[in-house]
Amino acid sequence: MADLLAFSTDLPTATVPAGEVLITEGARPDRLLVLVSGSVVVEHDGVPFARIDTPGAVFGEMSAVLDRPATATVRAVADTEVRVVDDPLGFLTERPGAALAVLRTTASRLDGLTHYLVDVKQQFADAGGHLGLVDQILDQLVHHQGPAARTGSARDPEGDHEHSHDAEGL
Repeated sequence: MADLLAFSTDLPTATVPAGEVLITEGARPDRLLVLVSGSVVVEHDGVPFARIDTPGAVFGEMSAVLDRPATATVRAVADTEVRVVDDPLGFLTERPGAALAVLRTTASRLDGLTHYLVDVKQQFADAGGHLGLVDQILDQLVHHQGPAARTGSARDPEGDHEHSHDAEGL
């Protein structure tokens, strides 16, 4: 995660006092944050599920990359300093090393979730009801390919429409 700190040294920082929200669940993506110091808690529907205090941790990357509202709230639990990436897609496109660092973080989180779900599946293999959904969740994680890739560059984020192809038309 220290890699992401190195790739963001030229970006502005913000100091967030304990208790203040950095990202609000349901908000549209507009920035990516890199933890410099402090500690945050991640909440979904008001339920805290992770506390993060590792410098270089990134927040808001899923929302920015998928162009979807934030799936969780990130709240400072101590005075916290973050680097602010106001143009997440440009940042990740222009700095491939930063994109790789974010990819590693995201892949690590997905790997942890997959291991957890496999463990739950093994523990409750004969259970019915909502625990039976673990198979469907694992299948979705393994087979979901995400949104179609867009051609283009940071200078032309919409891509070359004249030569682009719809994935279904191939």
